[in-house]
Amino acid sequence: MNEPLQDAILNGLYDSSYPGHEVLGPKLLQNNKQENIWLTLRQELLSCNTFTWAVAFVTQDMLVPFKVVMADLAKRNVTGTLITGDYLGFNNPKVFRELMKISNLTVKITPQAGFHAKGYLFDHDDWQTLVIGSANFTRAALLSNYEWALKISSKNNATLTTQIAQQLHELKKTSTPLSASWIREYEQNWVKPQPHSQIHVNEAAKIVPNKMQVEALRELKGQVADGQRRGLVVSATGTGKTYLGAFVVKDFKPHKFLYVVHREQIAKKALKSFYQVIGGNPTDYGLLTGHKHQLERKYVFATVQTLSQPEVLASLSATIFDYILIDEAHRAAAPSYQRIFAKFKPQFWLGMTATPERMDDQDVYRLFDYNLAYEIRLREALEEKMLAPFHYVGVADYEVDGASIDETANLRRLLAPERVDYVLKQLDYYGYCGSQAKGLVFCSRQEEARELAQAFSERKHPAIALTNEDSEKRRLQVVRQLEQGKIDYIITVDLFNEGIDIPALNQIIMLRNTQSSIVFIQQLGRGLRKYPGKDYVTVIDFIGNYKNNYLIPIALNQDDSRSQDKAREESVLPSFIDVSTINFSQIASAKILASLDKIKLDSIKELRQSYQELAEKIGRPPLLFDFYRYGSTSPMVFANNHSLGHYGEFLAKMGEPVKLNGYESAVLSFVTKELLNGKRPHELLLLKLLLEKEQVSQEEFEKKLHDYGAYVNERVLTSVENILSLSFFDIKQGKTTKKEQYGGQPLVVKADLLDYALAPQLMQSLLQNNTFKKLFVDVIKTGLAMNQKYDNQKQFTLYEQYDRKDACRLLNWPLDVSAPMYGYRVDEHETPIFITYQKDSAKKRNALYHNTLEDGRCLRWYTRSPRHLESDEVQRLLNTPQMKLLLFVKKSDAIGKQFYYLGQVDIQKDTVKEELLGPKKKVAVGMNLLLEKPLSTKMYELLFDE
Repeated sequence: MNEPLQDAILNGLYDSSYPGHEVLGPKLLQNNKQENIWLTLRQELLSCNTFTWAVAFVTQDMLVPFKVVMADLAKRNVTGTLITGDYLGFNNPKVFRELMKISNLTVKITPQAGFHAKGYLFDHDDWQTLVIGSANFTRAALLSNYEWALKISSKNNATLTTQIAQQLHELKKTSTPLSASWIREYEQNWVKPQPHSQIHVNEAAKIVPNKMQVEALRELKGQVADGQRRGLVVSATGTGKTYLGAFVVKDFKPHKFLYVVHREQIAKKALKSFYQVIGGNPTDYGLLTGHKHQLERKYVFATVQTLSQPEVLASLSATIFDYILIDEAHRAAAPSYQRIFAKFKPQFWLGMTATPERMDDQDVYRLFDYNLAYEIRLREALEEKMLAPFHYVGVADYEVDGASIDETANLRRLLAPERVDYVLKQLDYYGYCGSQAKGLVFCSRQEEARELAQAFSERKHPAIALTNEDSEKRRLQVVRQLEQGKIDYIITVDLFNEGIDIPALNQIIMLRNTQSSIVFIQQLGRGLRKYPGKDYVTVIDFIGNYKNNYLIPIALNQDDSRSQDKAREESVLPSFIDVSTINFSQIASAKILASLDKIKLDSIKELRQSYQELAEKIGRPPLLFDFYRYGSTSPMVFANNHSLGHYGEFLAKMGEPVKLNGYESAVLSFVTKELLNGKRPHELLLLKLLLEKEQVSQEEFEKKLHDYGAYVNERVLTSVENILSLSFFDIKQGKTTKKEQYGGQPLVVKADLLDYALAPQLMQSLLQNNTFKKLFVDVIKTGLAMNQKYDNQKQFTLYEQYDRKDACRLLNWPLDVSAPMYGYRVDEHETPIFITYQKDSAKKRNALYHNTLEDGRCLRWYTRSPRHLESDEVQRLLNTPQMKLLLFVKKSDAIGKQFYYLGQVDIQKDTVKEELLGPKKKVAVGMNLLLEKPLSTKMYELLFDE
């Protein structure tokens, strides 16, 4: 048998019948939703002995995630060389200065004319990996552009490797080391390159709503049509809130419109924006401020200070305005605003705010009748390119003798010169976009803020502390000093969570414990408004031994799953929101994982808090679909909680009156536990149809599935009947069957063997118990929403998670045989194989089976024992024509019952043999399973990287 590297090359470049190799095999790298080129480069960096890159163009916006990896490699004494140049003046002088900060990177400048190479070479023990293609070391090329790069590995003495090594040797020999003097000379002669094509922007060009604004407009129009009188839009800072208001007013066509805000400057700016969108006669637009009273105009832009004056209100009719927009609506609880609310009776009140969560406990949602029309979240805004991208770096806080100095330490240790020096060193290393730092530092105590500002200033980083003891005038003065470059940093304590906007910020520094996801995102959002010359924001988070560290990756990724497994993944692997990157140093990652081990994300206590927060937002007890819509907690958390049968039981725990009989409770448990996950839409769609009409023909059902984009065949239709008749669950579990636990009666029956109908008992409950019907319909609606992430043309969606029971159902088996399945089950047509890659305990039965990713080429897998080559099960597995082998893998038993689906696999027949396993030398049959679709870099790192 050939060695793995030889087989991998033959598989990729000669004949796919040779065994492939997830790590060594040739691979075309691209940027898509599943992975990007940077993930592959990062994985190679973390596993190589050294590296040499020859890359023409480097941009500063890709250096932050690169520096995180290089800092970790420095601790292992791994070094590398980067050869670049000055071709076309593309590389900004600051890029070269930033590269010089990386201590374990040698940078060389080639004099080669027209140097346009893009190659990345990584040295391993006796082999090398080369990535070569169209991708420069820029954020766009490695994360988002349509690029092609070929990744290929070879022995050190291969011809290709020798050619590349020779080229690099020549480049190194003729290149000069990067130096401060070279950078100074380059900067003196550097002319910023102009884009190849100058796009002339027409200032008068028509402004049209973006995708998210279109959705908000639709929701608001629906509220008006439904007879609602008030609505609230929550829109992150910098996401076009004012333009959205203008689009809404243009669509409504009011006879007279009023816009209310707290500052004249904002009113004037809003007037200009509304005119750009709505147009018409400029004399239709007027101001109501301390200086102007243009109340006769059609569109009136007022300051609350002027409008709320008794004599002004008295001069106006209650119905003079038919549409009123309150900007910065989180201020609307103030007495001045309340006088305005009491006076006017428009057809509709619209509130708009970026920060509805108030620190003063004023309920903004209640003021607008809990009609949250639309919410533009940070992640969505970044994906729609409404905000400046960010590069987040989680680093460990300063340590002395192995113990972190963090905010729990006494003030003397917090302000120790060594810690201040360490903090400033990290700020300098990870840098910022622009010629000067304009940073906002969040710390934990007022005295700390003042003394840190002094310590920063003494180290030639001018800083001023701002606390809630400072006046509004003082705050604005200091912000102006930062914007003008007179200081580098503002150091504060929770002062800038909301309200004040500083578009010029290019660094956000967290020197405090993360107590709340909401506050964390508010603080992050302070720096994300777009600003001329700002390509990105650097966010540096100093992570100590805090019990709430687990909140950081959850907040950054806006992860509502409350899944420990998902949170671990987000803590270890880099993640991306469009071209924003989230990176943790290895030490910081370990601190987050330690805090995660001490918290139960899906406990009733956690769910109660989430429930109360959402109830305050919408003004009523939330249903499952509300949790899905507002993204606070995944509905699946309630379904997976072992102490709850269904969401009605949770509502009862929260003190809500929920009256259900035993049958109704059992039915809700069934639809919640079995259908809510949305992994197959078929049963949900049939129940939805039957809620709309008494009988549904099979032809109608098939058409509904076809229109929905779901696969249809005889086996799946039979399976749906087995599920909804509960016969699938007629399996003993202790003293009862799962069928009995779910009520024992079919939910759907066949009338005349052709038409589907709801069972009489279910129909009776739906007609007589409104609470039951509301909860039942809620599960159906939410389940179909949860289904949106699955590929409904297939039984399983690649890289989604499934458990053994899911496999039984989605493979259309007549019974749930997941309990005795263990690692696999050989059926007539399909064999699902479930592998736990890392065994938690050598004592466990499945620990006997060393399911290793053998040299990375394919997965070594074993049957149960005792099994021989002649065993009936093994023969069926090996010799059934067109047997489909489906592979599901999880990393360890600690993450629960869910396995990632990695696709179909083929058995490498020449690897099949009997082996003696474990201390008792039991006989099993081992074989290599070769994946039909190569693993994505991210899945390889998540499941198989040690």
